[in-house]
This record gives sequence, structure tokens and C-alpha cells, in this order.
Amino acid sequence: MKKRIIIFIALVMASIGFAQKTVSFKAEITNRNGDVIYIKDKKNQTVKEIKLDDKGVFQSTFEIADGEYTMYDGVEYAQLYLKQGYDLKVKLDAKKFDETIIFKGKGANENNFLAQIAALNEKVDFEEILASDEDAFTSKVADVQKLFTDLIDKSKLDVAFSEKQKKDLQTNLDGLKQYYEKSKANKKLNNTNSPPFDFENYAGGRTKLDDLKGKYVYIDVWATWCGPCRAEIPFLKKAEEKYHGKNIEFVSISVDVPKDYEKWKTFVKEKELGGIQLLADNNWKSDFITAFSINSIPRFILIDPNGKVVDSDAMRPSNPKLLEKLDILLK
Repeated sequence: MKKRIIIFIALVMASIGFAQKTVSFKAEITNRNGDVIYIKDKKNQTVKEIKLDDKGVFQSTFEIADGEYTMYDGVEYAQLYLKQGYDLKVKLDAKKFDETIIFKGKGANENNFLAQIAALNEKVDFEEILASDEDAFTSKVADVQKLFTDLIDKSKLDVAFSEKQKKDLQTNLDGLKQYYEKSKANKKLNNTNSPPFDFENYAGGRTKLDDLKGKYVYIDVWATWCGPCRAEIPFLKKAEEKYHGKNIEFVSISVDVPKDYEKWKTFVKEKELGGIQLLADNNWKSDFITAFSINSIPRFILIDPNGKVVDSDAMRPSNPKLLEKLDILLK
């Protein structure tokens, strides 16, 4: 009898240990975008692929390391926090992904918090904050910090998760402040004559900035390996279509290194990139690039028909306010 009790206790302990190493996940998605969802880690690597079952539900129990992940349905992403022992259930309508996502079960508080944070980030106009004068910038950053801190405090989160969110918030706000200072320094070139360039043109020959005088020039500094750069391409194409025939040239300057020369040419061809496609002569060390103190991309620059810098750190194509500005300049 004693031996049986010991074996029973061992089996119970083993099952508890196993449960602690796994997470149970169930997703009910209406108007779904596909029959598979993917759980991805911070490196965008798939750690679990969950297929739709015969009940029309995505569900699985799998081993996971505690941390932040994303759920990807082939079109949309949702931020997740997964912890060993969680039993998480999510419901959403894929046509209104962010507006309808809601979590239940063990771990719901943390994941509903992440959904709220994502919604708040959409509402906060960081471009407007960065365009503010120094006093207004300081005040608006303080407002953002209070907004997010209050949400953390009232969401009844796991203590370790809560502390990490506050730490991440502070890190992000510090980064925003650093970017603001850098942006102020960049704008010192505004209303001055633009540094020149003379770069290889994908279409053949070379193109100088002087060749484009008489027109506004909207410059995109990018590289084939840059994810955020690639994300702006569809918006850039739409802007090019909208202002086709207007007094503006759209110029893309790649800072790809020499070994990626063929990759650059192939990318331009396969993605059917429009505008004027140029390759910087010495990537990051090119005179034009260093003159604008460019050390991160994408970076956008707007130059007027006389060759003067309108904005040395211009808005991205994905920002609707860019089109509003161009509408005024090109009317």
C-alpha cells in the first residue's frame, strides 16, 4: 500500500510539473482570415502553429517559456503574454480585429491589458507630440506617462508583469525624448541649401539633386533589409500615384552595402518600386547621408524647387498629414 501511495504522489507531482511548463490556448475567431494561426516570438519566429479543428476553434496545449509573443492569423497581429500554467481563451472578429479582441481565463488580465495598450497607442498622435515645442512636448509626454501608468495600476496585473510594463514604458518614453532631441538637431538644416548628391540610378546613368531643381523632392532613405522601410513602400506608392504629373519627384536612396548591390536591383524590379531609385555611393558614409546625420532608417527629407530643405526629418508616407502638407505645397 505504501508503495502505491508513493507512486500515486509521484504521478501527481509529475502532472503538476508538466502543467507548469505548458500553456493552454484557445481562440474563437469569426470572419477568420485563414485556417491556421501562428504564435511567434520576439524574433518573429514561429514557436507554435495551431490549425482550425473540426469544431471551428483554434486550440492547443504546448510548452512555452514565459514572455511576450504575438498571435498572427495571416493578416493581423495581436500581442500576447504567455506564462507557464496559463489557460487562455480569446474571442474576436477578424474584420474588427483590435476593436473586438477579448481574453478570458487564467492570464486574461495581462493580455487584455496588452490589447488596451495597442488601442491606446493607435490613439496617441506621436507625430504631433514630436512636432511640439519643448514645453508642450514635456507636458504631452507627462500626460502619456500618466495615462499608461494609471492603466497599469488599475488592471490587476501579475506583479512581475506590471513592473516590466512600467520599466518598458519608461524606456520607451526615454527613447521618445532622445528622438525628439535628435529631431530638433536634424531640423537645423531646414531653410538651408540642401547638401548635393550624385548617385547611380537604377534606370541607368546617374542622378544629381541639381537635375531635379524646379520641383519639390521627397526623399526616402532606406535599405532592402529594413523592415520599417519596406512597411512604408505601399504608402509611398500611393503618394506617387496621387501626385503623378504634379511638381514633385519621389526619390528613394538606398544605403545598401556593395555586397547587396544585386539584391537592391532585384528588390526594385520585383517590388515594382516607382519614383527615382538611387543607390548611395558609399552607403552610410556617403556625404549626403552624413550631412543629414542619418544613422537610422527610414528617414524622409523634403526639398523645395530651389534646392532648399523644407523638412530634414519629414513625415512618413503612412502619416496622412504628409499628404495634407503636400496638397498645400502643390496646389
